[in-house]
Amino acid sequence: MSQSVCILGVTGSIGRSTLKVLEQHPEQYSVFAISGHSRIQELSEICKQYQPKCVVVPSDKVDELQQLLKAQNISDIEILTDEAGLIAVSEHPEVDVVMAAIVGAAGLLPTLAAVKAGKRVLLANKEALVMSGDIMLQAAKAHDALLLPVDSEHNAIFQCLPQNYLQTESNGQPKQGVKQVLLTASGGPFLNHSLEQLKAVTPAQACKHPNWSMGQKISVDSATLMNKGLELIEACHLFSIQEQFVTVVVHPQSIIHSMVQYVDGSTLAQMGNPDMCTPIAHALAWPERIETHVPPLDLFVHSQLDFQAPDMVRFPALKLARQAMQAGGLAPTILNAANEIAVASFLQQQIAFLEIPQVVEHTLNHVQNGSADSIEKILHIDQLARQVASKRITELES
Repeated sequence: MSQSVCILGVTGSIGRSTLKVLEQHPEQYSVFAISGHSRIQELSEICKQYQPKCVVVPSDKVDELQQLLKAQNISDIEILTDEAGLIAVSEHPEVDVVMAAIVGAAGLLPTLAAVKAGKRVLLANKEALVMSGDIMLQAAKAHDALLLPVDSEHNAIFQCLPQNYLQTESNGQPKQGVKQVLLTASGGPFLNHSLEQLKAVTPAQACKHPNWSMGQKISVDSATLMNKGLELIEACHLFSIQEQFVTVVVHPQSIIHSMVQYVDGSTLAQMGNPDMCTPIAHALAWPERIETHVPPLDLFVHSQLDFQAPDMVRFPALKLARQAMQAGGLAPTILNAANEIAVASFLQQQIAFLEIPQVVEHTLNHVQNGSADSIEKILHIDQLARQVASKRITELES
């Protein structure tokens, strides 16, 4: 029986990779709803090809989309708008699977709506768990939703864990013979840069990732190692494990996507070519497996794999994320909000690359932590942290 899929953030790299996987299995999956933010021309072409029932755009993009659809003689697609539209398609009764691939805090409420509607949620939006991990996981349990990781690292960990690991109770300690999780990081484009060199890097250089094709924000996060910090927080929530049991390992080739170590001395690794179609297909079909166009790994080509510890002096963002996870409560929300503002300012050349973690640290020190026990409180502190971060950026500019 065919499953209907809702893709939030369809014009991003994850969204496009999801379409690639679905295209290979038209008898198993159909596209029910999609959303896009600014690439409206591209969105209209996706509408023409995949014929979704609904499409969600910002209010100020409706006219542009309507004109493009009209030019293609498409009149039967319902256009919804803004956050309300995203929530509506995420919880729509005809949707079976939701790909949550909106970048940043904007993905939180639609992802939570999908979870509360009991969907199979493919989680590519790490910020949703960073901000509201406990609430999201409690909702998944209460509403019988299936929350499956799409980030290549978390998907790799999921594949290396014992069966039913996520279903057994945990107090933050590893269980079922697991000793620790090894979260791999490529190290980004500046792995071998000195502190002096890092002072002068440009947004264009930061967005040129050596292994992955990604959007601007996540590329900058990868360059600062904040992406790995956010993934560390996400891993703690997803796998109900305290941060001291998650070790970050820099692995420049991005062939081993992550590993799990066991008490008997075993280390299980999930390996593959760096292509997001693999984890997307895994989460989409789990516990089955479906084909993708991704070629199998050629170990004779990738004959050398390197590993090293991350440098916290040159890349302090990772340390800040670990500290935020240790502090708990609203600290990860504050960290994430400040980072979003700082990265946007760096991309607009308002601040330097090394000032991104400085803005984050300043915000963590100037916004009071508290318990993350309601979405309202989380969203309030998110806005407050953005204001504090923006004020700090203005001070750095003057």
